[in-house]
Amino acid sequence: MAAKKIDPIINVEDDGLIIPEVGAWGEKKYKLVGGYCDIFTTGMRYKWGKLVYIDLFSGSGYARIKDTNKIVKSSALISLSIPNKFDKYIFCEADEDKLNALKSRVEREFPNIDVEYVLGDSNENISKIVSIVSKHTDTQGILRFCFVDPFSLNLKFETIDKLSRVGKIDFLILLALLMDANRNFVYYVEENSKKIDDFIGDTNWRIPFKNGDVRSEDFIKFLSDKYDANMKNLGYVEPVDKHRVKIDNKNIPLYYLAFYSKNPRGNDFFKKVEKYQSIQQNLF
Repeated sequence: MAAKKIDPIINVEDDGLIIPEVGAWGEKKYKLVGGYCDIFTTGMRYKWGKLVYIDLFSGSGYARIKDTNKIVKSSALISLSIPNKFDKYIFCEADEDKLNALKSRVEREFPNIDVEYVLGDSNENISKIVSIVSKHTDTQGILRFCFVDPFSLNLKFETIDKLSRVGKIDFLILLALLMDANRNFVYYVEENSKKIDDFIGDTNWRIPFKNGDVRSEDFIKFLSDKYDANMKNLGYVEPVDKHRVKIDNKNIPLYYLAFYSKNPRGNDFFKKVEKYQSIQQNLF
């Protein structure tokens, strides 16, 4: 199936509700998410009884591009704007003001869509989220797509582990390895920091660094390989590559978007979207 040219970024006007600010690179991220959602629902619409979209850090639905007057729809509303919609949407957000803004925008623009909201930190709420996701069944089967967009390494691997067990579910995960991990290695290697322990689900990760088996310069590759290995242990196919998103006009990478599916065809879909976006770079 050839990837069709789509542009899921939709410019919008200020509606007076909360609008978080993001860098220009945010548009690249939203285009990738929108492109995958579109090809996902188009390709799987008649192969599964129900398609479910889950956003663990959904935000307010709008984003203002830094240093401009441009406002665009962000992941939650983009996922609702594609031609072939999901059957069910689950939006999770820790900030109550952002979630209320998202609710208002969804009710205004998509009043007849099946949407469920979860207020609170997704790491702390994962049992509740799993319960919500698990209760949606269909005799022809359910396929789920989960977008995970934290702005630092505040994502616990335990969260992904528990959610992966609900059934067929693909993940697109923002790995803030360069925004967060690379900048804070000296801090994280200290025993009093548990962020990396939680992020990769391993309290012994410091040992190879302290023994000199792994150099501090290889911290990013170490974390990336460890994350892939963790997902492989859950039954996921190793990603063919990762999107590296950088600051425009500068050779400064910010983060990677990693796609994980238990079916190799999921990687095929993702590669088609990558070709359209033309922003692919190999991780190493």
